Order: sequence, then structure tokens, then C-alpha cells
Amino acid sequence: MNTKSESKAYAAAGVDITAGYKAVELMKAHIARTETPGVASGIGGFGGLFIPDIRGMEEPVLVSGTDGVGTKLKIAFRMDQHDTVGIDCVAMCVNDVLCCGAKPLFFLDYIACGKNVPERIAELVKGVAEGCVQSEAALIGGETAEMPGFYPADEYDLAGFCVGIVDRKKIIDNSRMRPGDVLIALPSSGVHSNGFSLVRKVFDVENADLTAPVEALDGASLGETLLTPTRIYVKPVLALLQEITPKGLSHITGGGFYENIPRSIPDGLGAKIRKDDVRVLPIFRLIEEKGGISEHDMFNTFNMGVGMSLIVAPEDAARSLEILRANGVDAYVMGGIVESEDKVVLC
Repeated sequence: MNTKSESKAYAAAGVDITAGYKAVELMKAHIARTETPGVASGIGGFGGLFIPDIRGMEEPVLVSGTDGVGTKLKIAFRMDQHDTVGIDCVAMCVNDVLCCGAKPLFFLDYIACGKNVPERIAELVKGVAEGCVQSEAALIGGETAEMPGFYPADEYDLAGFCVGIVDRKKIIDNSRMRPGDVLIALPSSGVHSNGFSLVRKVFDVENADLTAPVEALDGASLGETLLTPTRIYVKPVLALLQEITPKGLSHITGGGFYENIPRSIPDGLGAKIRKDDVRVLPIFRLIEEKGGISEHDMFNTFNMGVGMSLIVAPEDAARSLEILRANGVDAYVMGGIVESEDKVVLC
């Protein structure tokens, strides 16, 4: 810890420099868990250094992604649980770059808070580190900004940035997509990190009891259900890519089915999805009933139990399901590609 850098004047303005040093000391063990062979620097420098392994690649392409956790953080504040939202932060970024076929290499986080409580910051980084471990990405840097007067003392924001790599010839594109291709669903773990402004309104989370068991959620509490971390699909999808060349891959985030699935489908084609085949999780049924929300708006806001969708040729469908299931994802077919001017058709 730096014992010479201390400013009484800055502390009087609400910024405790020494708390920042303590937070760094507390997070070091978590960061160490994420180290991969490409890491070429330790924490504390002005930039994180990483040497990518490009052996075997003809034309390496870097793929970047950035995102935050959004108002799901309000649930973490209410529950005073801060060790899982970091997983969400990593997931929202690495799942995005994965849609190009890229392997995540490294991650950086940004935490802004009203008051730097070192133990809480360390808990946040613990979650980020866990997300990095799950996605085999190194946490090579970050920033913690104490901003009194801008954020309440007990609140914070969390965002992140990741970089992945893919050989140009292996970038997933939709140029080969045809009618008859198969649409596979990769189940989500819950609400993930989208639609929480609506979730908070439906359940009035600022005043609700988030710890009481809920029968509709099989006895789980609303708080623990909503804080379930976003599922990270890196390892199972990378295992799939070793054998199968997908024609499209979509991360189902804000905008639900109607916004995200079309991003992997070319003009003139659409995804025909059988609603009865979608394994909708209980939390979404509860949101729909409690909020009086239309089916269209549910599928246009939430993932509805599908965190990713994968499009493959018919002859690759069975093997794709086999690989994903062998890697812990209970994937299933929820529809197919048809000629259509509508990008998504729910029937």
C-alpha cells in the first residue's frame, strides 16, 4: 500500500485516496485467478499489456465489446449483495464478441462510486474475476472512481470492456444462411441483465420484500432470482466452433427476440419460432402476470429463457446439440429459417 500519498484536503472533499489503495490490495487475489499466458503486465500500471497467441491464424482480427450491468444494480443495492453483478458485466461483453466467433482475450472494468468502501469494491471485482475465469479471459486492468456528490454514498455503477480474437476466415457471418436451417436455443439462467427498469416497476422493488420465498419461483426469493448472474456461453460455444461452422449466432439481450435474432439473419429470410417449444422460465411468467404485459412486449424486452440463439445447417443440428449438451448447456431446437420479410415470426 502506498503510505506516502495522502491528501487531507481531498479527503475533506469526500475522496479517500488511501481507501483506493486498500481496495487494490483486497482485489489482487481475485485478479490473480484470471491470469492467462498472454498477460504481460501486473495491475497498477497506466495500461494493461497482453500478448495474443496468433499461431495458426492466417489473418487475426480483434473483436471488441463494451457494456454495463444497468439497473439490475438497484437489486444488488437492496440485497446488499455485490459479488455477482461483476459476472453480469463480463457476460454482457464476452457473449457479444462470441457472436463473431471470437475467443475473449482480456477484460477491463470500470467502477464509479459515491464512496469507496474497499471491501465492497473487492466484492465487485471478485464477481468480475469469476466472470473472467468462466470465459477464460484475463482481467488486465480497470479503474475505480470515487465521485462524491455524483453518486449516493452507498451506490455505484459498473461497466466493462473486452477484446477477443478470431481468424478472419472463421468470422461467423450469415452469407450462407438458407431456408431450412435450424434455430437452436441456448437456455438462459434468468433475466440476465436486461429489462430491469420494467422489472423494477412491475415488482416495485424499492418497497418490496425481496427475501421472502415466492411460490411461483419454486420457493426462491424474488431477490435471489433477479440477481442470478447472466450465463456465460464462451466455453460451450468455442467447443462447438471446433467442429461446426454456424451460420448465425445471437446474444439475446435488451430488445429480446425481435431485436437480437434478426441481427444474425440476412434480408429475405426470417426465424420461424414455435412458441410452445420455447422453455419460458417461471420468472418471466410472473413478470407477465404481475405487470399485465402483452406476450409481444415480453418477447420484445426479455430473453424469455433463451440467452443465445444459434443457426446451423440441418445436417449439423444433431451434432451441435450433442456438443452443447456435453458442455453443460441443455440446448434444444426452437424453430428454423424460412423465406420471410418478417425477421421473427412467433407461431
